[in-house]
Amino acid sequence: MTELESNKDLEELAINTIRGLSMDAPHAANSGHQGTAMALAPLAHVLFTRILRYSAQHPQWFNRDRFILSAGHASILQYAMLYLTGYGITLEDLKDFRQLGSLTPGHPEVGHTDGVEVTTGPLGQGFANAVGMAISERWLRSEFGSDNVDHNVFVICGDGDLSEGISHEAASLAGAQKLENLICIYDDNHITIDGPTELSLSDDASKRFAAYGWNVIDLGESAEDLDAIERALLDAKSNTGSPTIIILRTHIGYPSPSLTDSPSAHGYAFKDKEIAETKELMGLPPEKHFYVPSEVLEMYRTAGKRYLQEAEAYSWDHKDHMGTWDLSSIQKKYEESVGETVATRVASGICLNEAAKDLSIIAGGADLTGNTGTALADSNQLSQTHPSGKQLFYGVREHAMGAIMNGISLHGCIIPVGGTFLVFSDYMRPAIRLAALSKAKVIYSFTHDSVGVGEDGPTHQPIEQIMSLRSIPDLLVIRPADAKETVAAWITALNHNGPTALILSRQNLPILAETDVDLAQKGSYFLKEESVAQATLIATGSEVSLCMKYAKDKAINVISIPSWEVAEELSPDIANWKQRSRDSNVISVEAGVTLGWSKYADRWIGIDRFGASAPGDEVMDSLGVNETTIDREVKEGGI
Repeated sequence: MTELESNKDLEELAINTIRGLSMDAPHAANSGHQGTAMALAPLAHVLFTRILRYSAQHPQWFNRDRFILSAGHASILQYAMLYLTGYGITLEDLKDFRQLGSLTPGHPEVGHTDGVEVTTGPLGQGFANAVGMAISERWLRSEFGSDNVDHNVFVICGDGDLSEGISHEAASLAGAQKLENLICIYDDNHITIDGPTELSLSDDASKRFAAYGWNVIDLGESAEDLDAIERALLDAKSNTGSPTIIILRTHIGYPSPSLTDSPSAHGYAFKDKEIAETKELMGLPPEKHFYVPSEVLEMYRTAGKRYLQEAEAYSWDHKDHMGTWDLSSIQKKYEESVGETVATRVASGICLNEAAKDLSIIAGGADLTGNTGTALADSNQLSQTHPSGKQLFYGVREHAMGAIMNGISLHGCIIPVGGTFLVFSDYMRPAIRLAALSKAKVIYSFTHDSVGVGEDGPTHQPIEQIMSLRSIPDLLVIRPADAKETVAAWITALNHNGPTALILSRQNLPILAETDVDLAQKGSYFLKEESVAQATLIATGSEVSLCMKYAKDKAINVISIPSWEVAEELSPDIANWKQRSRDSNVISVEAGVTLGWSKYADRWIGIDRFGASAPGDEVMDSLGVNETTIDREVKEGGI
C-alpha cells in the first residue's frame, strides 16, 4: 500500500469516526440531529485538517479563522470536531450531549463551549452573524494592517437558513459590501423536516447569489470528494471582489442504508439497529459506542496544532486598540442648557459622534440613519473602498442589521450601533434575543418612542414594544427623560458588557433642572421628594417632564426610572421608594402598555390600545397621557 493510499484510508476512517460519533451522541441523549452531521463529515474533515487557521490550544487567538455553524441543529458535528482536534471537549462531554450543564448543549452557544464563535439554532442568524464578522475582520485589517489581522470567515448553512428572510437581507448587503473574506458552504441536501425541499422551494440558489453579486462555486455531487472540496475552498479564499458561496449537494443521513435522504434522518435519533447497520457498512465495530481509533485521534490532534507556534507568537492585543471615549464635555453642555428643549434622539446622536471620535465603532441605521441619531459627521461610508469607515448603511434590513451587529460585536474590538424606529424593533427581535443570550456588546438606537410620533399613525406608534424589550433577560432597556439622562444612558451602555436598547424621543423634550447624569446611571432616583407626599409619580422618558409639570407646587414625589434593569441592580431607591412613599399612592406614568408596572406602582397610567394619526401632542392627550389623568389618579388613589 502506498503512503497516499494509506492516508486516504486513514481519512476515510476519520470521516466514518465523525459519522459514528454523530449517531452515538443523539442516540445516548435520545434527542438530536445526526443526519446533517453525517452528510457533512467530509466537509468538516477538510475544513479542520486542510483549510481553517486555528489553534485548538488557543481558542481565543484573535487572528484565527472564524467558523460558524449556522445550521446549529447539527451541533454534534461541531462538537465532534472540537473534541477530535483538542479544544478541551472530552469524550465524556460528547456522551453528555444535550444534558443539563454539559459543554455540548443542543445548539452551539458562544461563551459556553470553547471553539464556538456565535450562538446558532434559530435559522439564518449564523449566516448574518458571519456577514458581521467579515465586516469586522476587513475593518480591523484595514485599520491595523494584515500583519495583525488577516483571516477568513466560514459559515455552513442549509436550506432552512437560506429560506429565512434574514438570509436574503444579509446576503444582499454582503454582496453590496463585496466581502471577499466571507465563504459560505451551502448544504444542499434537498430535504426539509416536512419532506422534499420542492414542497416549498423552487428558487435557484446559484442564480440567486449571483444576482446578489456573490462568487458561486457549484460542486454538485462532490460531498465525498475531499480534494474537490479542498480546491473549492482554496478557490474561495483566493477570490477577490466578492463573497463566495460553495453549493454542495449532500445526502442527509449518508451512508445509512435505511435513512439516507429521508426526512427522518434530520431529528429522529437513530435506533440501535439503524446505527449498527450503518457502522457495519462503514467498517466500524457496531458494538462499540463513541468509538475513536487512536490513529484518528492522533491525526486530528496534530491538525489542531498546525498553527500552534503562530498563535503563541501572536502579540497584538485587540483590546488595546478599541480606543477611548469621554462624554464629559457633552454632559457639561447639557447641564448648562436647562430649560432648552432637545429630542433625546438628537442628544443621543451627539453622544455617539463624540464617542466615535476615537472609539472603534461602526454605526448605521436601517435606511433611517439620519432619523435615528446614528449618522456620523466625520466618517467615511464603510465599503470596499473605505473598509475602515465607521458609517454603515444597512438599507431596509432590520433583522439582518441586528444579526450583523451581533457578528461585529462577537468578532471582537468593535462596538456596533444600529438604529431604527422603536416600532420596527419587532423586525429584529430574534437577533436582539440572541444578543442578550450571547452577551454581545451592541447598542440599539430605537427612536420615535411613543404615540408622540403623531401623524404617521398607529402603524408607526409603538405601544407594546418597550415592555416587550424589558421582558428579554439580560437586555438593558434605557428610556431617558431628557438630554442629560441621554448622556447617562450612553455612559451606561458603553460600560455595559452586553446589549443595550436606548429608547429615544422624536419630539423635543425640556432639559430639566432636576435630572442628574450621575444619579441617572443608577437607573432610578428622586427628582422631587416631599417630607409628606400625597402621591408618588414614577415615569420614564417624555412622561417625566409631564409629571414634573403636574407636581409643581404640589405635595407630590416624582421618580425617574430610566432603566428597570439597572435600577434593580444598582439603585437603592427602587428598593425603598415605596417605604419612603408609604404614606402616598404610587402611580406609574408611561406612554405604552401598562403591563408590568404593577411591580412598582399601585396605580398606572398608560396606553393599552393602538394610537391614532394626528399631531403627537393631540394623540397623547386624547389617550389620557396628560395632567388631567394624573390628577384623577392622584385623587382617586389618595388615602
